[in-house]
Amino acid sequence: MDYKGKLNRQFPAKISTTAFTSIYILHLVDKYGKMYGQKILDTINEQMGTRWKPSRGMVYPLLREMEEEGYLKAWWDEPDKRSIRYYRITEKGARHLDKMKIKYKSSFQDALKIVNTAIDEIYDGQI
Repeated sequence: MDYKGKLNRQFPAKISTTAFTSIYILHLVDKYGKMYGQKILDTINEQMGTRWKPSRGMVYPLLREMEEEGYLKAWWDEPDKRSIRYYRITEKGARHLDKMKIKYKSSFQDALKIVNTAIDEIYDGQI
């Protein structure tokens, strides 16, 4: 067994749900261009089905936080009504996303390997 000199007791990845959701939101806005909060939630739901669905109470504060950090540019579709708030990734946001993708790539790969290994072991390779 390869422990690389230490045991890792954190399972399975060293990334919080909030950090993961932030990366995913930035990725979606980068990929699809301008998006609004409900469209982000709908896109995640379409892609993930029932497997993972962040709450509105997580997504909307993250959007505001990323706007304050300068990662997203936001504007109202109809400023007088304040009905739909659109978001577009900024250059700063794109650089931040690139850094986060690099930072967490090995954690994502480790998590995938841990889960795949456990599934193969538990189900004797029958899945």
